[in-house]
Amino acid sequence: MQMTIDEALARGGAGSFQKRLLGIFGLVWAADAMQVIAVGFAAPSVAATFGLERPAALQIGTLFFLGMFVGAFVFGRVADRFGRRNVLMLTVAADAAFGLASVFAPSFEVLLVLRFLTGVAVGGTLPVDYALMAEFLPPKNRGRWLVMLEGFWAVGTIVVALTAWLAASNGASAPWRWIFLVAALPALIGVFLRLWVPESPMYLLKSGRQDDARRVVNQVLSTNGAPPITPDTELTIATPPEGAPTSIFAPSLRNRTIGMLAVWFLVSLSYYGVFVWVPGWLANEGMGWVRGYGFLVILALAQVPGYALAAYGVERWGRRPTLMGFLLLSALACFLFTLSMNPTLVAASLLVMSFALLGCWGALYAFTPELYPTNLRGTGMGTASAVARLGGIFAPTLLALAFAKGFSFAIGVFAALLVLAALALLLVRTETRDRAIG
Repeated sequence: MQMTIDEALARGGAGSFQKRLLGIFGLVWAADAMQVIAVGFAAPSVAATFGLERPAALQIGTLFFLGMFVGAFVFGRVADRFGRRNVLMLTVAADAAFGLASVFAPSFEVLLVLRFLTGVAVGGTLPVDYALMAEFLPPKNRGRWLVMLEGFWAVGTIVVALTAWLAASNGASAPWRWIFLVAALPALIGVFLRLWVPESPMYLLKSGRQDDARRVVNQVLSTNGAPPITPDTELTIATPPEGAPTSIFAPSLRNRTIGMLAVWFLVSLSYYGVFVWVPGWLANEGMGWVRGYGFLVILALAQVPGYALAAYGVERWGRRPTLMGFLLLSALACFLFTLSMNPTLVAASLLVMSFALLGCWGALYAFTPELYPTNLRGTGMGTASAVARLGGIFAPTLLALAFAKGFSFAIGVFAALLVLAALALLLVRTETRDRAIG
């Protein structure tokens, strides 16, 4: 008797096993979000501590994103070759170690090195997390659950905003140390929780380990209260036909790869361009009553309904239409920003921007891993994540050039980039809702 892994997982549905997995991955995902978002919140106090100008202090972001680029590019491929679980254990441990070391950095130069190494670890964690989570989910639930995992990014953002607010309110001499400390603690806990996570059954099967794959699938089914598959059941993967692609740039995958990489880069450039600049601006200058850490917390909270709508949309309307809708809404919010400097309109634009941009990320992370077969999934996600980190690296430079020409011009540039991302998505003709992944 033969059965695909997706068919076997569908017997157990999305139950206790997936909930536990979501909690474990979500904890570290929130920690990774905190490490990323910390750039904008920490830069002003880093500048004050080491006697730097704010643009110089933003180098912690440039080095961090450079590290993420290296980590995403390398570890996605390593995960396809040596397994998801081993890579995750390594990267989460490194995230915790270098993140905690950053708290005690005695000089700006040491801090730059530690943020680079933390970035390598975080960059390696993000794509492998998604590939592994996707491979434990039945097709019917996959999109919604992947967006739920991405939703922990909002949790991390809220925690960082609250930490920065509390540190500033209580007169902390170096708030950035508190921000980096709080960001590293969930990863430290996650190291031990990850010991419970088994290897992907799809990876095991691809490696010729049929018995191990059957054992992991039965662990999932048992945890969810479903009957196990029998020992004579031969597990298979919903494989593409003979001559299937061996590269994400193979002819059959080239257009979707180019389109998705362009979307990842442009969304990342816009997101980091806005959110590296906004925290420091709101904390120190703002616009009328739109000022201070309190509004930053509200801005972080606006991300939660964005994820919720994305989770609903990817299953109700499909991955591609949902992503397209959020891209256009993000562009509209940026455009509204250019119309007036009235505080109410600025506040509304920021809130819609936060809501829509995070909805984009939710849809992107649900869509991308489903576009590739098992042997290329880690590579596809790793490459996409690496390209996104390039956006993070270039964002501070673009930010400086754009704002030199004026505030409205800069936000208008981000609106144009998001429209370009929507056009790039037209290259992706595939819809993956309810489809098995092979």
